[in-house]
Amino acid sequence: MEDLSQIRFVSRLTRQTLALVLAGGRGSRLHELTAWRAKPAVPFGGKFRIVDFPLSNCVNSGIRQIGVLTQYKAHSLIRHLLGGWSYFHGELNEFLEVLPASQRVGGEWYQGTADAIYQNLDIIRTHKPDYVLVLAGDHVYKMDYGPLLAFHVENRADLTVSCLDVPIEEAANSYGVMVVDKSKKVIGFEEKPAHPSPIPGTVDRCLASMGNYVFNTDFLYEQLIADADNPVSDHDFGRNVLPSAIAQNDVYACPFLDPKTGAQVYWRDVGTLDAFWEANMELLSVTPELNLYDLKWPILTYQAQLPPAKFVFNDEDRRGIALDSMVSGGCVISGARLERSLLFSNVNAHSYSTTKQSVILPDVDIGRHADIYRAIIDRGCVIPEDMIIGRDHDEDRKRGFRVTEKGIVLVTPDMLGQPIHFMR
Repeated sequence: MEDLSQIRFVSRLTRQTLALVLAGGRGSRLHELTAWRAKPAVPFGGKFRIVDFPLSNCVNSGIRQIGVLTQYKAHSLIRHLLGGWSYFHGELNEFLEVLPASQRVGGEWYQGTADAIYQNLDIIRTHKPDYVLVLAGDHVYKMDYGPLLAFHVENRADLTVSCLDVPIEEAANSYGVMVVDKSKKVIGFEEKPAHPSPIPGTVDRCLASMGNYVFNTDFLYEQLIADADNPVSDHDFGRNVLPSAIAQNDVYACPFLDPKTGAQVYWRDVGTLDAFWEANMELLSVTPELNLYDLKWPILTYQAQLPPAKFVFNDEDRRGIALDSMVSGGCVISGARLERSLLFSNVNAHSYSTTKQSVILPDVDIGRHADIYRAIIDRGCVIPEDMIIGRDHDEDRKRGFRVTEKGIVLVTPDMLGQPIHFMR
């Protein structure tokens, strides 16, 4: 039986916490996929946006005071937030506020992750939280933030960093690594080191920062004001605030582990086209690590009112069929064949076309006899009849498509000569 006193303790902590989701980044390694949207607004998993994961984690954790900080090409992100996340009850002191870069302090846009929150300190003060939970808005994972807050309070920390327990070779040159003592107190920080320091008692594992932080509110004010006054700072949490806080304050690292097994929990940075494609493909396995069908921890989102997916024709050479695939509402598979593919809403796949190992974003039209293989097709693309994508990479490049190191092909409307963003 669960300890009710512990449940009440965590519940009280979550009610006293303001979550700030950093959702202003471009995600330049996604190339043309973020040409017209911020990375947190990129569709993922058939019906979601990346930002839905940290937001759902907040709601499922009992944190219902949330600010989302936006900047780069935020229109689609803001529309999504207004459409799908506007159900909070103000009379219960619940809210989701959109905090766009609005030059509130001086005349500058957000200059870094720390500066983004610094420019909104006046808004944070009006809410009077005891704790501020700073979250990256561009990672895919499911996490209960309650135990993280409890860890922070029980250790009397000024700042707690949520960390991944990962192999040293995985973290090398890739992650910011926390150097800790046996109590998990942080005694140093290594920015993408070639040879990360191991966790005490191990030789092959280290603690890599997830970019999620818990601050005592007064300590956050103090650190951000000091950082803003530093003329040589990049005003970034990982590069500036965290290293300066470690020297003279109580900073702890909290590993993100399965509470039952102690194993590392699912977490993905879908910041490259290959990583984005792979994470979507992982969802197609029989028992994926990321369970989107978990009713106890639902991933919430904005959903358009759409009819069910439809599969038509059952002739020998013209059969609407999907194998090892996920197909969202509004799709019509008309005599087309899908294999190990993920289709977002309102996709039309016409007769005799084949789509294999591909991620098809919303509102795509796949013409007759088209053949798509190991590709990402961006929203609104109209794939012409007989077009072959992914079979000959030299030909793909000649057409102006982007081919990744692992052979995934990105196709956008602009690449097809369909500049939908400039149409009147």
